[in-house]
Amino acid sequence: MFPAARTGFASHGLSAWVLAGTLLLAGCQTDPTNETFRVDRAQGSEQNIASLSSVIAANPNDPEGYNVRGSAYGRAGEFRRALSDFNMAIQLNPRFYQAYANRALVQRNMGDQAQALQDYNAALQLNPRYDVAFIGRGNLYRQAGQLDRAFADFNQAIENDTTDPRAYHNRGLIYQSRNQHAQAIEDFSTAISLSSTSPEPYNGRGISYLAMGDDDNAFSDFNTAINLNGNLAESWANQALVYERRKEFQKAIRSYSHALKLDPKYEPARAGLARVKAAS
Repeated sequence: MFPAARTGFASHGLSAWVLAGTLLLAGCQTDPTNETFRVDRAQGSEQNIASLSSVIAANPNDPEGYNVRGSAYGRAGEFRRALSDFNMAIQLNPRFYQAYANRALVQRNMGDQAQALQDYNAALQLNPRYDVAFIGRGNLYRQAGQLDRAFADFNQAIENDTTDPRAYHNRGLIYQSRNQHAQAIEDFSTAISLSSTSPEPYNGRGISYLAMGDDDNAFSDFNTAINLNGNLAESWANQALVYERRKEFQKAIRSYSHALKLDPKYEPARAGLARVKAAS
């Protein structure tokens, strides 16, 4: 259940710069701990929750009602209430594997990574083909630096014929971290085909295009990311990097400066702006 689990993308966790002629790649700054709740906030509105509460009051022994309301609480950022609802859903149906995975999302957002991992494992014991749990567990492994385990989980979700774009996007991030950019581009492209309105895979693919010296396609992807969501500092800094490589320094300055307006703490934009000002 938990539709939020299928909407967000993980952070790239890389950095994108040209230093001493060597390309180091800049990554997405999307907070991976909150990615799974970045959906239509109306689904977590007071009105929607009130409606779900009425359903639960009429059917207090139906675990599905608690699971759905827990999802709404999660999207509203009310994690303790969400946790309580998922606990109740599991109490009513101990084999409710979706509720285990949903509870893991909440625990992940609350910083309890060990308990989140335990719940993802429980969901997969109950349903060994559950792609949401493989992807969620893969993200936990990836954040912990266990890239081989993360890769195995994303790969398993893909082998199970998932249509969740995050599996491809996140596997692409690992390919990218291993400098396997052709494979990364292929995975980011598949993620885009499954979810063309998310900026993250465009940024990811653009970074790999840059690594392969294809500045034109990289520039196109970064511009698409900006058009989809103009509030990501990463996208503007990536665009600025292409301007910098083209020696269009005034345009690079504008893009780096805009990135810093969006996120004054975004170090790649700060360093890039200083570097371009010195060069111009």
